[in-house]
Amino acid sequence: MSIKIYGDPGSGSLRRITSAAAVMGVEIERVNIDLFKGESHTPEYLELNPHGLSPVMVDGDFVLYESSAINLYLAEKAGSDLAGTTTRERYEILQWMFWSGEQWRVFATLTFDEVLAKRFMGKPADESIVNLAAAKLRAGASVLDAHLAKHDYIVGDRLTLVDFDIAGPFSQNERTKIPLNEFPNLVAWQQRLLETVPAWADTKREVDVRIDTALEAAGIKL
Repeated sequence: MSIKIYGDPGSGSLRRITSAAAVMGVEIERVNIDLFKGESHTPEYLELNPHGLSPVMVDGDFVLYESSAINLYLAEKAGSDLAGTTTRERYEILQWMFWSGEQWRVFATLTFDEVLAKRFMGKPADESIVNLAAAKLRAGASVLDAHLAKHDYIVGDRLTLVDFDIAGPFSQNERTKIPLNEFPNLVAWQQRLLETVPAWADTKREVDVRIDTALEAAGIKL
C-alpha cells in the first residue's frame, strides 16, 4: 500500500515533502487538494486534518499532518541520513526545524495570507500585519545569513531535512515580496539548492505554474 500525500500543488509545505521524498527515494501517491475550491474543508478532509490545512499523509491507517513531522516519518521509514546520522546531528536538525516553525515559516505564511490569499477574496492586506511579519523575517534572516556565511547547508555542511524546512518561504517570496533577497548568503544557499537538488528545482516549477495560473484566472496582477 502506497503512502498518500494530500496537498495543493501550489503549497510550499507540500513542496518540502515531495522534494525530500524524491531525494530519499520514497515512493508517494499524490492526491491533489484544491485549496482555492475549499477542498481542504470538506467533511472527509477534516477527518484527516481538523484544521483544514494541507498537506496530510496517510500511510495505511496512520494519518499525520505537519510537513516537518511527515518528513521525519518518511526519513525514518526510509532509513535516510537526511534526518541525521549522529545524536548531535539529529538534534541540530531538530533545533533548526523547530526554529523554522516558530521563528521563520509562520511569518512567511502570514504574509502570504495577507498579500495573496486576501486578494483572492477581494480584501485588502492589513499593512500592520505585513510590516510585523517582515520585521520578524528580517530578524530570522539575519541569523540565517550569518550562519550561512560559514556553512554551505544548515547542518553538517550537507543536505538535510532542515534545508527543505527553511527553504519553504522561497516558494512564494517573489510574489509576496518578503525581504529574503536582502540577505546574500541566504540567496546563495537557495540558489545552491536549486542547482544541486533537482527535486527542489522541479517543485519550484510546479508551484510557480499552479500559483501563477490561479492568479491569472482570478485576474490578479501583482
